[in-house]
Amino acid sequence: MRRIVSSLLLVAALALPTLVVLRAGDAGASVAYDTPYSFEQTYGTAMRLIRVDLGCIITEKDPANGYLLFEYTSPESGSRVHRGSLEIVRGRDSTHIAVQLPTLPQYHEQMIIDALNKKLTAEHGSPPPKPKPAPAPGPVADAGTDSGE
Repeated sequence: MRRIVSSLLLVAALALPTLVVLRAGDAGASVAYDTPYSFEQTYGTAMRLIRVDLGCIITEKDPANGYLLFEYTSPESGSRVHRGSLEIVRGRDSTHIAVQLPTLPQYHEQMIIDALNKKLTAEHGSPPPKPKPAPAPGPVADAGTDSGE
């Protein structure tokens, strides 16, 4: 019995990496960044960066939901057009930005994030300071005692 259990564990341990490799689909990686600037500041700046600075064609945009779809041409790939997306999500204390260019190496996505961060600072100044956390409440005095007696 012990030999059967050992054999089954060995087969499972050898089969697991194969199953993981076979089930893996396309990579869905993206580069993300949290910025302290507001959603509106970030969306407007991102749109100007993509359209004006990078010269990309914006194929679809939705300011209410915070995304841009665009066509990106890399100097490395000649005239080949790559489809990309930029997503901006409102957060409580920050704005989340994600860039995806699935047919290109990840450093292209990082380059766009870095350029957006630099452009946000250039257009809107230093990021607004983070709000300080509320001070912890002090010890509560016992209301049932009177120190005057």
